[in-house]
Amino acid sequence: MKCDVAVIGSGPAGMAASESASLAGASVCLIEREERMGGVLKQCVHDGFGLFRFGEKLTGPEYAWRYAQKVRALPVDFMGSTYLKTVKKRETSFLLELVNSTHGVFSLEARTLVTAMGCRERTDRQIFLHGERPAGVFTAGQAQHFINIRGLMPGRRCVILGSGDIGLIMARRLTLEGAEVEGVYEVGERCSGLPRNVAQCLEDYDIPLHLRSTVRTIHGRERVEAVTVAQLDEEGHPLNGTERRIECDALILSVGLIPENDLLAPLEPEMDPVTRGPVVDQWGQTSVPGLFSCGNALQVYDLVDHVSESGHRAGKAAALLAEQSLATRAPRIPIHAQDFASYIVPQLLQCPSSEMVSMAFRPKTPIEKASLRIVQDGQDLVCQTLHWLRPAEMQNLPLDLSQANPQGPGLEFHLEQVMP
Repeated sequence: MKCDVAVIGSGPAGMAASESASLAGASVCLIEREERMGGVLKQCVHDGFGLFRFGEKLTGPEYAWRYAQKVRALPVDFMGSTYLKTVKKRETSFLLELVNSTHGVFSLEARTLVTAMGCRERTDRQIFLHGERPAGVFTAGQAQHFINIRGLMPGRRCVILGSGDIGLIMARRLTLEGAEVEGVYEVGERCSGLPRNVAQCLEDYDIPLHLRSTVRTIHGRERVEAVTVAQLDEEGHPLNGTERRIECDALILSVGLIPENDLLAPLEPEMDPVTRGPVVDQWGQTSVPGLFSCGNALQVYDLVDHVSESGHRAGKAAALLAEQSLATRAPRIPIHAQDFASYIVPQLLQCPSSEMVSMAFRPKTPIEKASLRIVQDGQDLVCQTLHWLRPAEMQNLPLDLSQANPQGPGLEFHLEQVMP
């Protein structure tokens, strides 16, 4: 089997990439390990999706259905219940070894490859929680799947560790289903979820948020019986005398997401140690020519609309590259995050570019007023003032970088705090 563009993963990024690649005239194969398109959206029954892409508030299943309808209306070859075994880079193509119940083990050759595998949740073992391994310890996504897809309750008295957005949403969901949520515990000095979720999911339901606190021990052998929580000092060490035992039957973990990029190891793309996704240019192309990354496999986004936008951009570029309409060896210069910026995506810029470049970044700390500057060889190319930046909220700005010199040194992305 052969195609111009192969897309791995049919979540919001993969569906958008398939749509844009097909509309650009490429033959597209969309590969998905689950039976249906949609990714994690299928279990996200709360609303708030689609404000930018569709101009209205949708639930996750509604958003997924609309995009799936777009894909089904195009000549996209969707391969559900199909697993990727290996991927190899050839001189001008990629060779994928796949397996499903229809064809068994088979090969697919694609001229370009878009990876949209999403991300996975950290588990209790990855954060070194002490105790036995009883039933009743769930990631927030697992608990969400149990309630929204299977119609099962993970517990009746719950403790939530971590204040990521899905953890906050599950605090509300569990409460609405009749469970008691004793509290949300966060090791940091501020909540890691969006402010709107703090207000709508915790404050509206009187669920306490405990900052600089963590779960130290899980009690119970067959089933979770209780957890011990403790407060932390400024260096993250437990404070003696602050331990408290909480009786519960479920511990829900919302302790971070990891982009799914293990399958890319044989291709050896350059990786960003902060985002844990590939280093890409403004089209989503990695250091491996013809390999594109988008969505939460590239970086963890806050809004699904931005996930879809990154997929749309990568899919279109992959189609143009397959048709040799996008220059593969155009000069690319690096851009580095400085000062209060924790990272910047894209990390490479293909120059010259007449289009606005969508730059995504997060600040290291909350900033009321910030100066954003992009500098090359001592000269400011961009200078803007931004307000009310928070680490929990990713900033996505279209910037004009047409004045960047492709033969010059790399760019510096400065985010500086301005005193009021």
